[in-house]
Amino acid sequence: MNLPDTYIQDVIDGLIHSNQSFALYRLPWTDKCHFVWQTSDEVEQSVDVEGLNGKKGFVMAPFRQSEEHPLVVIRPDVVAEGWEEIGRILSLPAHVDALKACHAIEEKAVSLCPDETGEQQYRTAFELFMAPLKEKCFQKLVLSRSATQTLKEEFSPLGAFVQACNRYPRMMIYLCHTPVSGTWMGSTPEILLSGQKSEWHTVALAGTMPMKAEVMPTEWNSKNQEEQRCVADYIRRIVRKFGEEMTEKGPYTARAGQLVHLKTDFAFQLKHTDGLGSLLQELHPTPAVCGLPKEEAFQFILNHEGYDRRYYSGFIGWLDPQGSTDIYVNLRCMEIAPGKATLYAGGGILPQSEVESEWEETGEKMKTMVEILTI
Repeated sequence: MNLPDTYIQDVIDGLIHSNQSFALYRLPWTDKCHFVWQTSDEVEQSVDVEGLNGKKGFVMAPFRQSEEHPLVVIRPDVVAEGWEEIGRILSLPAHVDALKACHAIEEKAVSLCPDETGEQQYRTAFELFMAPLKEKCFQKLVLSRSATQTLKEEFSPLGAFVQACNRYPRMMIYLCHTPVSGTWMGSTPEILLSGQKSEWHTVALAGTMPMKAEVMPTEWNSKNQEEQRCVADYIRRIVRKFGEEMTEKGPYTARAGQLVHLKTDFAFQLKHTDGLGSLLQELHPTPAVCGLPKEEAFQFILNHEGYDRRYYSGFIGWLDPQGSTDIYVNLRCMEIAPGKATLYAGGGILPQSEVESEWEETGEKMKTMVEILTI
């Protein structure tokens, strides 16, 4: 994907500092980006995921909904596909006027990055997570952390988006801004829910290994296999509850940047699409980002992880019950603030997990975003 002309780049980078909401995204194995822009009014906030039933727009949900980090829905006042159409749409007189009407939001509205999770803090949390796992209170828990990266003065969010699209063709790439959520960018391999009409798809994605040069490793240890099995079992139960005629493929090794994961695809049919929010409510958060049992693991993470995940490990994407839907888990992501970006990554913890390898795994996952910031 080529970088668009200067006008488009200036507009998109400018919208990030404005009171308007937009999303730019590119689906895996495609070369066209989609632009969704809400030109007026405050972005819609939903009190819960089930409130998405019947909604259409670009959605961004946090790991845990709160007054500070609500689920937001960007209304599609303007929708365009590809740089040529995006440029034409942004140049229309009415939209030029809308851009002129933008005003800058206060810096504090986008400067919400948490402090970096240090290694000692991570090790302390790891021990807290291991204790109930060894006592078999949980099948699995997911421990995450954050890290701060200084941005160059000439950093362009749109430029980084294009770099990510070119570097990670297998992933869904997005750049999203609202005055409520701030600005986020990500490169995620994990579908939460996609489909249209009666044909739908979700995945179980768990287990991680680094690439060996350009060779995909395929020998998975028992820890990774068990982690993937737990996630697949949960997804399978939810799909059977909502869908019909389920088929599955996997687990198989799937590449995501310089990492590989174990993946199982689930295809199923839905007779009605007016309840997509109810299905997403059951799927989110998946055991891949939370743990099992789900509700108890979710609460344990809130109490013991030691920081606020915000929109990391929530979900993002396009929702349209009457058309096509592409919702992804918000992984390999970062929150962009003036002069810095906060990166997030996590990994599944089982009784046999070792702190050194888990710390290294989260570092490898963060490299997905670090590498587009350093280009």
